[in-house]
Amino acid sequence: MFEIVTVGALTAFFTAVGNGAAGEMGKQVLVSTGALVRRTLGRETPSPAGPVGWEALARELHTRLALDRQRNDEWAQLLRSMPESALLLHPGAGLPPATRNFTDRQRVLKQLTREAVRSAAGQPRVALLHGPPGIGTTAVGLYWGAGQLARYPDGQFYVDLRDAAAENGPAPSAVLLRLLLKMGVERERVPPTEAGREELYRRLTAGRRALVVIDHASSVAQVRNLIPATPEVFLLVIASGPAFALEAERIAVPRLKDRDAVKMLRKVAGPEKVALAKPQLPALLGHCAGNAFALKAAAMSLLSQEASLPDPADGTLGRSPVHGMAEALCRGLGPETARLCRLTAVGGWPAFDADLAGAAADVAPEEADRMLAEAAATELVEPLHDGRYRFRPEVRRLLADAAGPEHGIAECVGAVSRALDHVLDRALHAAHAALPHSWRVEPAPTDDRPYRDEAAGMAALRAEAANVIRAVSVAREYGHRGTALKLARALWPLQLKAGYWDEVLPALQIAARCADEQEADSAAAAALHFQLGHCLGELRRWEEADREAHLAVAGERTAGHLRGEASSVELLGLHSLSRWRYGAAYERFVEAEHLYRRISSGQDGSEDLPRALALTERHQGRALRGLERPEESRIRLERALDFFVEQGEAYNQGRVLTDLAETLHDAGDDTAALARIAEAERLLVPEGATPHLEYLARLRQRCEAAE
Repeated sequence: MFEIVTVGALTAFFTAVGNGAAGEMGKQVLVSTGALVRRTLGRETPSPAGPVGWEALARELHTRLALDRQRNDEWAQLLRSMPESALLLHPGAGLPPATRNFTDRQRVLKQLTREAVRSAAGQPRVALLHGPPGIGTTAVGLYWGAGQLARYPDGQFYVDLRDAAAENGPAPSAVLLRLLLKMGVERERVPPTEAGREELYRRLTAGRRALVVIDHASSVAQVRNLIPATPEVFLLVIASGPAFALEAERIAVPRLKDRDAVKMLRKVAGPEKVALAKPQLPALLGHCAGNAFALKAAAMSLLSQEASLPDPADGTLGRSPVHGMAEALCRGLGPETARLCRLTAVGGWPAFDADLAGAAADVAPEEADRMLAEAAATELVEPLHDGRYRFRPEVRRLLADAAGPEHGIAECVGAVSRALDHVLDRALHAAHAALPHSWRVEPAPTDDRPYRDEAAGMAALRAEAANVIRAVSVAREYGHRGTALKLARALWPLQLKAGYWDEVLPALQIAARCADEQEADSAAAAALHFQLGHCLGELRRWEEADREAHLAVAGERTAGHLRGEASSVELLGLHSLSRWRYGAAYERFVEAEHLYRRISSGQDGSEDLPRALALTERHQGRALRGLERPEESRIRLERALDFFVEQGEAYNQGRVLTDLAETLHDAGDDTAALARIAEAERLLVPEGATPHLEYLARLRQRCEAAE
């Protein structure tokens, strides 16, 4: 039966492709779709830039398909083979545990419940919980959410933005990424564009009953595109500070009244300790001013000693209770512990362990570990996991501001330099272990091997990612431009193997500017422009990506670095390939091949030349397929395959076999295509390449239908 492919079906398909998953298979779908568009229209058609362009392309194709039954059937098979939605919402880990010391806040809790249960009437259920730092906004949100499990059976999803390496928190697209990961979407299935991520978020939550909590939001832009479109999804945004202009029920968290403040002290310290401190209570309550953080810190000090109180002479009484309490806690600690906390705070590290804090304070890690435990007992630092700690943002700012007057500018600069050296040493070791044979990763600084293999190196780099990213901006701020460049280059394994494009992008942008200021014509600057171009391309920010890739080409050419120039030209070809500009892509890949072949024995890159040429041939084969030159495409792909077979690279064999199968399918040789699919599946099953295997299953379905 003849199945007419409608404009609506084509538009939906193109929208899904344009907003589709990131990673290798997302790009494979994109490139293959462009090849079929070219075969159908008989001309090169660059990929549209947005929804209007996709719909216009759908209409043009529909007109052509009405006159070509064979091509119509091909499109119908393609659309049938694509799953409507392979992704489902998973409840996930839920909210973090609420505090046992929660006190009062009944009015705020009732306001939250009222917003959650009111008749939707076309109005999204959104609340903005706000209050001054330390007042307890997070505690209120978590306490309320803990009692709402039955109301939200499809999951409670919590994203905390305070651990971002960037000073102002993550960008909106990165917030969506974090939320989708919490919702059970694997990173390689997350769309690279903000529009694609928002569409997936709405598809996952459509018709669901779920609670979404975004903690420590700092701007309306971060959360605006999370406003739910389905009535039973409740978005709770928590801001530590004043409310911002979000369309939401704004709920202020007030200070605790003295009666409730005393209740909280008793819950934390116990009635006996509070009774013993009765003479101090009026001053203590006045100092804490109903601030939950200050009260808890005061209660913890009651457990071990007399309550820490501000000194009227130090000027903190007129400032926030968080500041006053942090100063008091520092006075209650040993001077060396207070010094370690202040010097560690100067760097603004998202998280730190005894090694990093010890480097900042120039003390042994064992001593730093003891000091951090002492500081954690007073609430000056917060323990996390794996021996890591962090500061509350307001406490960190206070400690960092106090470090200069207390210890001198030279000591603060020295602390930052030592901490940067420590982060760089860790990053270089981890990056080298993660990509031991990559020329884009600098050698490890010493001969020791702290990480046993590539997996251990990647795990360490993931764990250190936020600090490495933060270190790039700190290094630039303190004039350590060379360190900033090395740190940014150490991020290469994260963007190449782990897909951390959103996370590393701000650091790469800073490092590229830094490189241009210091050594604009150097190979190091060119390498950073390449990294930035690669990252922007993965996020499909094509114009910016091309600009950076062109800068990389020019820089490598000036530096006389053939391998870098060829690699950067190849990157431009990959950008063109993803935008269905197959002619331009092929020209770039041929140019890259010529550059590679100019590398003579003994030159930089000569040892990797056979592999580089094999990859270039694969890319040429893919471009030739898009140009409807299947025989030439097959020849180049088979040559690339021979190399990867000889090297025993199973995953790369699977990639090339997939390209070959698609080329053979385009040429009508579906029997041969199915044989190649079977070979690819045999190789990829042990690799655990699930998205690739799913793609092959859909390709098999199309080939079998065409036989």
